[in-house]
Amino acid sequence: MLLAVAMAITTMTSSFEVEGVRVILRESTANNVVAANLYLLGGSRQVTAANAGIEPLLLEVSDRGTKEYPKTTLRRKMSRLGSEIETAASDDWTMFGIRATKEVFDSTWAIFADRLMRPALDPAEVELVKSQLLSGIRQRRDDPDALAEYLADSIAFTGHPYGIPVTGTEASVSAIDVKALRDYHTGQIVKSRMLLVVVGNVDRARVERLVRGSLGTLPRGNYAWTSPPRLPEREAAVVVERRQLPTNYILGYFSGPLANSEDYQALRIATSVLTGRMFAEIRTRQNLTYDVHAPFLDRAASAGGLYVSTASPDTTLKLMHAAVRELQEGLLDREGLKRLEQQFLTEYFLDNETNGAQADFLARAELYRGDYRSAENFVNELKSVTPEAVRRVARKYMKGIRFAYVGDPSKLRRDVIMRFR
Repeated sequence: MLLAVAMAITTMTSSFEVEGVRVILRESTANNVVAANLYLLGGSRQVTAANAGIEPLLLEVSDRGTKEYPKTTLRRKMSRLGSEIETAASDDWTMFGIRATKEVFDSTWAIFADRLMRPALDPAEVELVKSQLLSGIRQRRDDPDALAEYLADSIAFTGHPYGIPVTGTEASVSAIDVKALRDYHTGQIVKSRMLLVVVGNVDRARVERLVRGSLGTLPRGNYAWTSPPRLPEREAAVVVERRQLPTNYILGYFSGPLANSEDYQALRIATSVLTGRMFAEIRTRQNLTYDVHAPFLDRAASAGGLYVSTASPDTTLKLMHAAVRELQEGLLDREGLKRLEQQFLTEYFLDNETNGAQADFLARAELYRGDYRSAENFVNELKSVTPEAVRRVARKYMKGIRFAYVGDPSKLRRDVIMRFR
């Protein structure tokens, strides 16, 4: 089944350009839903610490009215269509996407395009959306998991483009005004920054017609996608946020390879193996946590990490370190690894079976590997990861882990953190 899915990506997918807009189209009759993801490329590299958050703010404000569709009209039409228009900012791009049925895709596209091209940017609406975004930024200090993630990013990615939070900070979002939004729109909403990926029951002629009459009329611009630098390797470190909580939250990251490296899939598998081992020992046998895992950040410049929430941080961190060392020094059973790879592939494709997720899959292949057709190699690349490759990437990358700790500092010994050097 998995091989069939991978083959379908090639046989049912085409790439073309419409008036300077790059398009990848996967025609699928599996369902009646059409996902159209427009990727505004650059992510954290398109902003500075001073204006971080401006792109998601611009796109969210566009939901409050455009030149063609005043706020009330826009909301009424979207409700009647039953469609959704989504915004998701990430380190490599901002995704602005449609989820609609085949029958109402054209009507939804008209609103989507007008939101992107001609947002009204009413000052009162800008201030309202800003207040909502600022409320979310402030609230992350109230959620220990969200706070740990924010602090881990700040210590692990400092000095790297990913160190700029694409959703912004309280200072950067507060400083954005209507003029800044208009200037950003003029300079950054250009065709050279766009990759459009459409997955669903639509044909090329229909997509070309819609793009030609809308996005194709925008300025071209001079943006060119390049891979960001690899996250620098550093010494192990920890930043501590004192909180009186029943559970302590720990999250740390280490530098991984670039997405076009032969180590990329091996590290993906290695973090999956590590997750399974830590869960078996720390959660199942020792009952020290409800959640422990080794995240893999699937980005142009990857990172891996360690996460746990626990009332016994020192004991748990020692067990996590032992699991890392075991992976670095031992050799996996070859047959066991094959079973794990098959399980991983099954779960991965189940998690990515929606049209929108398939669009993301194709976009990552196009941008990270240089060709959407490299997506067809995903299954074979994972299946070709060997025990020796897992040990090699564990030794090469699982070091210099920089942690965020939210909880009781008296329960954390610094020398335990320094073991992850």
